[in-house]
Amino acid sequence: MLSSDTFVSATMKPFIVAENIAKAYGGVQALTGVSLSIAPGEVHGLVGANGAGKSTLIKVLAGLVQPDAGQIVVDGVPVSLPTPHHATDLGMSFIHQELAFIPGMNVLQNILLGVPKKTRFGMVDWRAAARDVAPIAQRVGIKAPLFASVKGLSTAENWLINICRALVRNARLIVMDEPTASLSAAEAEKLFAIVEDLSASGVAVLYVSHRLDEIMRLCSRVSIFRDGRSVGCLESTAITRPALIEAIVGGKVEPLAAAERRTVVRQEIALTVKALTRAPKVNGVSFELRRGEVLGIGGLVGAGRTELARLIYGADRADSGVVTLDGASFSPRNPTQAVKAGLGLVPEERRAEGLLITKSVAFNLQIANLANIVRSPAWPLIHRRKREALSLQIVRDLAVKTPSIDTPVGRLSGGNQQKVVIGRWLLRAPKVLILDEPTRGVDIGARGEIHRLVRELAARGMAVIVISSEPDELPDLCDRVLVMVEGRIVSTLEGDAITRNAIVEASYFVGGRPIQEITI
Repeated sequence: MLSSDTFVSATMKPFIVAENIAKAYGGVQALTGVSLSIAPGEVHGLVGANGAGKSTLIKVLAGLVQPDAGQIVVDGVPVSLPTPHHATDLGMSFIHQELAFIPGMNVLQNILLGVPKKTRFGMVDWRAAARDVAPIAQRVGIKAPLFASVKGLSTAENWLINICRALVRNARLIVMDEPTASLSAAEAEKLFAIVEDLSASGVAVLYVSHRLDEIMRLCSRVSIFRDGRSVGCLESTAITRPALIEAIVGGKVEPLAAAERRTVVRQEIALTVKALTRAPKVNGVSFELRRGEVLGIGGLVGAGRTELARLIYGADRADSGVVTLDGASFSPRNPTQAVKAGLGLVPEERRAEGLLITKSVAFNLQIANLANIVRSPAWPLIHRRKREALSLQIVRDLAVKTPSIDTPVGRLSGGNQQKVVIGRWLLRAPKVLILDEPTRGVDIGARGEIHRLVRELAARGMAVIVISSEPDELPDLCDRVLVMVEGRIVSTLEGDAITRNAIVEASYFVGGRPIQEITI
């Protein structure tokens, strides 16, 4: 049954309670009074659609951001968490999807990051430290020698290093954010065993995941967030797939077959993908993309959407499969070849992969368009007036807010940085443009402007792929939506069938079967 999330039975005195936490960013309410309680030794699940507020609450608990309202209580005492150090001192440890480790250090050094170390004659006594850490490393199953480099270790091994670090710090609560997103089935099973062992030893685990099979298997209680609010807590035998999905979506999910579909105007095929595979993230993906079409790709974190985009763009090589562009075989060996053939990509991580932060707005706009602004092929010097005119044109067209085109792009807001990345491809005018999470981290105004721009590009005949983790973003933007689960396309939605609920439902398919067909 659904219960208030602050309820804990008399035999389960909570270690931590978050009460009515609220947080706003730039006028947008990320959390509007969420509550959560976790008892010692409890594996507590946290679920919700993308944007429900899960990550914001984790940041509040970690001391990374300060709540606007509400309180956090640890062992019955209200506390403040002005910095991550305060959270650590209270016994909380956080393992994020982007695992914290330093490649240039060895296993032991990575485990002891931020941990006070024994010294001898003014130097760190690494041998004494290794003797202390060895039993804990053995407990979590670290096979690599403690003095071996972490370079080349698998994601699963790096997860174990992060868990070991938490236990070395005597963590009483470990928060795991999408722990199996990058793990194989066998590696995930090992992680499950560790979670169960931690629970048995009295360590609490907050398990944040979109994978409902894992939630049902591991968790004794599950809190559900929706649109920045707590909508309840499922306990014990009430934790079923239909109950979880109904709580996440906010109502019963209608079968897809009942939805009315709108006819999409058919144009020439720009891109064809057939049985594209790169194990384990992309498995036999096939689809067609037409000129003037906006094709959405939805799904949960770790579904393989970004990996699919990288294969098409030539950033990674496929194990098998065929891609055709304008009817001709297309197999770029690198992104440079893809760009020359007529593809563009706005990556998910714009600051790390899409921009040179210290360079100017103009430099970032023109970086894929240099051939068109040199004086001549024989005299490859930049034509300054042409560079300035084209850059100013894009800045005006996209309403990029910047003091000048010579301003370092790192000084711009997230939304304006994203406009610069998109504007780069307006100058290049690719046949196919792939946008990976185009509105992540931008305000609501910039989001609307980016959506308008996407539709304008499609109206000009450009074929556009939009990858988004937000099910609310795709219905009004896309002509079709493909939903990926575990590297496969499990559903194709068109017209009026493209709804938030339909996308969320399809995102939780198992083996390609809808929830109505699954026996609990």
